Amino acid sequence: MTNHRIAIVTDSTADLPAPLIKARGITIVPLTLNFEGRSLLDGVDIRPSEFYRKLPNATTHPTTSQPSAGQFAETYAGLLNDHDDIVSIHISEKLSGTYASAVQGAEMTDPTRVHVIDSQLVSMSLGLLTLAASEIAGRGAAADAVVEKVTQMREHVQTYFSVATLEFLRRGGRIGRASALLGSVLQVKPVLCIRDGLVTPLERVRTFDRALNRVVELTREMDHGQGLCVIVGHADAEGDAERLAQELEPVAETLMIHPLGPVVGAHAGPGVVGVGCYSADILPLGLKRSPTAQTRA
Repeated sequence: MTNHRIAIVTDSTADLPAPLIKARGITIVPLTLNFEGRSLLDGVDIRPSEFYRKLPNATTHPTTSQPSAGQFAETYAGLLNDHDDIVSIHISEKLSGTYASAVQGAEMTDPTRVHVIDSQLVSMSLGLLTLAASEIAGRGAAADAVVEKVTQMREHVQTYFSVATLEFLRRGGRIGRASALLGSVLQVKPVLCIRDGLVTPLERVRTFDRALNRVVELTREMDHGQGLCVIVGHADAEGDAERLAQELEPVAETLMIHPLGPVVGAHAGPGVVGVGCYSADILPLGLKRSPTAQTRA
């Protein structure tokens, strides 16, 4: 079997730990955070810890912008020098213009060798799909086989999360179908998911604690007996994330905790906790929580 040299590219909304990105040879194209009068590259010019520290006192709501087609073209051109093909996997096109920029960037370089995928996901789930792509590529699969497997898998990767407030999703225009929950007289906490590439409400419960319990229950239901591949993401809510991880540890084949990056955090708001998960029988990743996987950015 020919060993194909395939580069895996994603964007900074995949929220993957830096040591893992490096170990897997994944290339990240950063989105931009417009915050306090400055344009900052997500995860490069501003780290999660700094962003969440500054957010409560921000005078204006942070906004975000996708990478330009030129940024993608430059990245792709560099990678094509020493790779046969590129598989580039990005945040749901219903949540960001990043996928469209990546497609343009591919057309500007070599569309026959650059394969761009709309993950229909974001954050922890996009991270899992990207890790799966790097796993398949690492086994020597051709680009078409990587694209086919990732496209099949995307249907099976679930995202469950709860937010402390819907305000950030509303302000950032990323509220999707959850807009139905706005203006509710009752103080309810939503359990949300990503469905068809959009933020979609699943249930409403009375307390945030109960919302997190539901996230754990829904995640555990995904286990087909081989364990789960799970990334727990959080926006300045490490204690809650640790609790989720502990409860999921017995059924996890892969388990990581990682803070949501500034761009995702700008839309989800502080206090959000959630999981990206899929059943490990589809493709085990073998990444049980370790000091390198559990970075504290």
